[in-house]
This record gives sequence, C-alpha cells and structure tokens, in this order.
Amino acid sequence: MPLYLTSATRAVVTVPEIIASRDARQTRQQSWLERHGVTLVSFTVVAPGPVKDSELTRRIFNHGLRELRHLAELSGWEIKKQTCLPLATGPEGLLAIDAPAMSVKLATIGLEKTHPLGRLWDLDVLTAHGQILSRRDFDQPPRDCLICQRAASLCAREQTHSLSELHARMEALLDAAENAAHA
Repeated sequence: MPLYLTSATRAVVTVPEIIASRDARQTRQQSWLERHGVTLVSFTVVAPGPVKDSELTRRIFNHGLRELRHLAELSGWEIKKQTCLPLATGPEGLLAIDAPAMSVKLATIGLEKTHPLGRLWDLDVLTAHGQILSRRDFDQPPRDCLICQRAASLCAREQTHSLSELHARMEALLDAAENAAHA
C-alpha cells in the first residue's frame, strides 16, 4: 500500500488558492469519514512562503508518511485506505485508520515532538464522527516556532523570521533526519 510522492511542481500559490485547497481538503475528509467510518489522519507539511510543493516539502512528506505507517504497524492499527495527493498547495495524505482517535492523536503528538522532522508535519486526527482533535484537547501547548522558542502562530503573524531563514531551518532538519537514518 505504500504511496509516496516524487517530482514537485514548484508553483507559487496565492492565498485564495490556499483557502480553496483547505475547503477541498475538508470536503475530502468528510467524504472519507462517510466512506470508511474510522479515525482519519489528514497529513500536510508546514511550508512557509508561497511555494508549497517542492522537492523539500515532498521529501519531508515522504518521511512523515513512512513514520505514520510505521507507527500504525507498531501499534497494531489497520490502515484501511491511504492516498497521497501531489497538489500545488503542498503534498497531502489521508489515512483511514481502524483505531481509537484519541490513541492516534496522542501518538501523532508524540511523533511531532520526538521525530527530527515532526515539527514540520501537520498531523490532524479526526474522529469517525468528524471531530478534529487538537493539541489543546490533551493539554498540549501550541507549536513552537521553527527558529525561536515563541509560539509559531505569533512569529508567523508578526513575520518575525525571513523566508530564507525558515527554509534553511527546514533543510537543516531534513539533513539531520536523513543523516540519522543512515547512521
């Protein structure tokens, strides 16, 4: 069932395209929930700037997909269906997992916290009834900025860090993860 993404488009996307993509993602999520009736993981990559689909984001995405599949295997969870979408607004994955949503969310929070690339993954977990479980539901603080210790939402809103600084940090995290995997 592995399905990974290769060569990227590198297109600049606009805010209206990002909003339309988010709406389409919600529609896909609802369709999957109706069709499969189990916990749903909706997976995207945190990608600052106007280019969301690139070699960098696809490599980060593929690492995340492997980790999600490995997590499911270790936990004994059945992945009923999986798809990966190579969109101009960034790679997206959907995994219908036959497991309790609360357990899946706790495990994905653990991945986001412990994996070298976890900070670059946006792993939304929806219950079979469509409720999105958030970090707040588990008394978890908001995500930290990629560069400093402040809340990521604050730095993003204030545009505290340059795009080149953020991309350099993403590259460094990917290099560290790939070097660790080969060690």
